[in-house]
Amino acid sequence: MSKPTSNIIQNSDLETIQKWLVQQLADQLQIDPVLVDIRASFDSYGLDSSQVLVIAGQAEQTFGFKLSPVLLWHYPSIESLSQRLVEEPLVVEQIFEI
Repeated sequence: MSKPTSNIIQNSDLETIQKWLVQQLADQLQIDPVLVDIRASFDSYGLDSSQVLVIAGQAEQTFGFKLSPVLLWHYPSIESLSQRLVEEPLVVEQIFEI
């Protein structure tokens, strides 16, 4: 089994990351992914702290870096968070790690 690396995000496009986040949110909320609006705030879905931690953990397993749950508040929608991850994935780990 190969270890994920942080350059997975660098090689991914915005749409790929958004689809991944949509699926993660849908899985946590047990809803159909087509019901997830990438522009809606995470708060509007009633996401609780344990669900945020699961998504952050999945990001670490998938992309190979620690995604602080705080990012979901700094970038409160799938659209804004995925844009941030595409722009500067390595900075995300350094600045927002708790």
